[in-house]
Amino acid sequence: MRIKQIDLFQLNYKLLDEKYSWSRGNYVESFLTNIVKITTDENIIGFGEVCTLGSAYLPAFAKGVPSGLEEIGKHLIGKNPLEIKLINQIMDLHLLGHNYIKSPIDVACWDILGKASNQPICTLLGGRMVDEFPLYRAIPQRSPQEMNEDVLKYQSEGYTKFQLKVGGEPDVDIQRIKKVAEVMRPGDVLIADSNTGWTAAGAIRIANSCSDLDVYIEQPCLTLNECLTVREHTNLPMVLDEIIVGIHELVEANKSRAMDVVNIKISRVGGLTKAKQMRDYCESAGIMMTLEDSWGGDIATAAIAHFVGSTRPDYYFSSTDFNSYNDVSVSTNAPRRKNGRLAVPTSHGLGIDVDEKILGLPILTIK
Repeated sequence: MRIKQIDLFQLNYKLLDEKYSWSRGNYVESFLTNIVKITTDENIIGFGEVCTLGSAYLPAFAKGVPSGLEEIGKHLIGKNPLEIKLINQIMDLHLLGHNYIKSPIDVACWDILGKASNQPICTLLGGRMVDEFPLYRAIPQRSPQEMNEDVLKYQSEGYTKFQLKVGGEPDVDIQRIKKVAEVMRPGDVLIADSNTGWTAAGAIRIANSCSDLDVYIEQPCLTLNECLTVREHTNLPMVLDEIIVGIHELVEANKSRAMDVVNIKISRVGGLTKAKQMRDYCESAGIMMTLEDSWGGDIATAAIAHFVGSTRPDYYFSSTDFNSYNDVSVSTNAPRRKNGRLAVPTSHGLGIDVDEKILGLPILTIK
């Protein structure tokens, strides 16, 4: 089997809740997503998606995907998409970094491998460990009372895990955390996610002010050293996210005993191949995991579902379903949340049928 053609499509997702706000005053109201379609000489087709959270969240720029794909795509024509390790080696050889550009190619190859072997991706990633899993709901940064009301709304929809977007002025963030903590029920999980927005001093103040609460602190500061400083001054469990960009950073953070939970985002690390490597390390090292992506629609959500579905449930911490946040769907049989949970697809590959009419015409074709 050989890669015959690579097509790139772009779509705009508009948020159903109008605005998604996080640290440092950042917010988005819509997203530009990039969807890759790989066609083989045996007419087996695979899809992958990368959707960046604007241009100020990670070093990932949605409008840069076409240029990066053009750079590496020409080296993939004629290669066997089933040899996914080799595909990744070729991409890394011809484009240093820019993992988010490589991710949809990697996922599309996994989709092809699943279709060629008549197996769902979760089976290929190690086996179906669960049929469904509980989700977290991200609560955009707003006033303490509004965030309290948002949590109550999503509790009524079956969610039990809530990721508060904080990373603002410490006194206000303390109020946000405490106000939402008032409505936590037995079994609920509360995460205060700073998205690197606090200084070490501010994070220590916040953690100490909330020391009597059952709350996780996620990515308080911009660097590992700052996060370690915070960790030295609090007993609250800590999640690391944005600074864990690959296996080396993960191993270093674990050696430093820097976190209790790690967030592995598929596109941030370059696709399912490298995400699986990190996931397997965490299972061996006893590290809990949030498994997700930066954003996305039906294709990204399906990839996340397979990733979680093949993970040992005793090391699963949380995940989310990005296709429930957006106004556009490209698949009628993509996994959809139900009572705060998401099912793992059972069909081969990603397990979804993509409506190419919704994708429109490709903005780039490589063959």
